[in-house]
Amino acid sequence: MPGERILIVDDNPVNLKLVRVVLTVEGYDVRTATDAGEALAVLEMFRPRLILMDLQLPGMDGLELTKRLKADAVMKDTLIVAVTAYAMKGDEEKALAIGCDGYLTKPIDTRTLPAVVARYLRQKSGSQETMS
Repeated sequence: MPGERILIVDDNPVNLKLVRVVLTVEGYDVRTATDAGEALAVLEMFRPRLILMDLQLPGMDGLELTKRLKADAVMKDTLIVAVTAYAMKGDEEKALAIGCDGYLTKPIDTRTLPAVVARYLRQKSGSQETMS
């Protein structure tokens, strides 16, 4: 689905760059943010179809940002996929319960990431499915 807009929110610069490069090479229109404040600023002028949301962000975490975005009439249908390196029992359920449309664990496999993103983009808004 080249041309689709994607926002990557991650405070780790290496992860951010790696995922951005992989998805840009696939033809996606990618923007990045390193924290919730930066993400909100990007979202003022960029409307992604999908957000890859790190849950462990400084300040406002990814769960709180997801709740805020899903409560916003303009953003509520944006697909949000939770991404975390610190997966604990119950985290996936918590992420899905607050509105995430999916859940990925780090390290992200860059070989399969484009196919995973394409599957999320094909799914209908509101359906929740976990992919790894």
